[in-house]
Amino acid sequence: MTPFVKDLIDRAAAPYHAAGRFAWSCARGKLGGDPVFAGLLEYGLIPDNARILDIGCGQGLLASWLLSAKATRGNGHWPAHWRAAPNPRAIRGIELMARDVERAQRALGSAATFTTGDMCKADFGKADLVVILDVLHYVDIAAQNDVLQRVRNALAPNGTLLLRVGDASAGLPFQISVWVDQVLTFVREHRNAPLYCRPMSAWCSTLATMGFTVSTMAMSKGTPFANVLLVAKLGQNTHTA
Repeated sequence: MTPFVKDLIDRAAAPYHAAGRFAWSCARGKLGGDPVFAGLLEYGLIPDNARILDIGCGQGLLASWLLSAKATRGNGHWPAHWRAAPNPRAIRGIELMARDVERAQRALGSAATFTTGDMCKADFGKADLVVILDVLHYVDIAAQNDVLQRVRNALAPNGTLLLRVGDASAGLPFQISVWVDQVLTFVREHRNAPLYCRPMSAWCSTLATMGFTVSTMAMSKGTPFANVLLVAKLGQNTHTA
C-alpha cells in the first residue's frame, strides 16, 4: 500500500470519529482491507460531475472515500498513473440498516444524502452512476433482476452501473467468500439467510439482456476471495478485461 493510499484512508476514516469508536474502527478496517476503494480511483471508474447512487451504502464509506479524494484535487499528491480525481455532483446512499445510516449522517453531515430503505422497494431517482458492492446476493434471483432493471431505468442514457459480486464458478475462493460473509453477518447480528449467488457468465448475460454492455475486473487483490467488479454501461461495446 502506497503512502498516498494510506493517507487517503486516514482522511476518509477520520469523519467517523464523530460517529463513535466503533464506526471509526469499522471505517478504517474496511477502507484499508478492501481493494475496491483504491481500484475505483486508480482505474478512473468514477466519472466526473456524476450524480452517484450507492445502493447498500452501509455507513457511507464510498461517499467519504470520494469526498476525501475530491479534497486532494490540485494538491500535487495524486498518483501520476491514476486517472484524475473525480468531482461528484451529488452522492446519495440507500441502506437497509438504520444504525448504519445514522453513523453515515453523523460522520458526513450534509456532504452526502443517506436514506434508510430496502433496495427492493426504494425509489432510486435518477443517477449517472449506480454502485452496488456485495449486496445483491442477499435477495433471491427474481428480486436481484428487479433491482437491476430499476437501476437501468434510473440511469441516464450514458450511465454506468458498478456491480461487485462473488463469482459462484470460482471454486474454493468463492467458498471462502461465502464463509466469511456468513461469519460477518452473524457478528453484526444480522439475520442469517440463504445467499443467492451466480456464476459470472450468468451475471453478464442478465445485464446484457437489460441493455448493458459489460466488462469485468477482478476486484479481490490481496484477499482470498472471488470478487469481481462488473462495469456495466449503456451504449458501449462489450469486452472483458
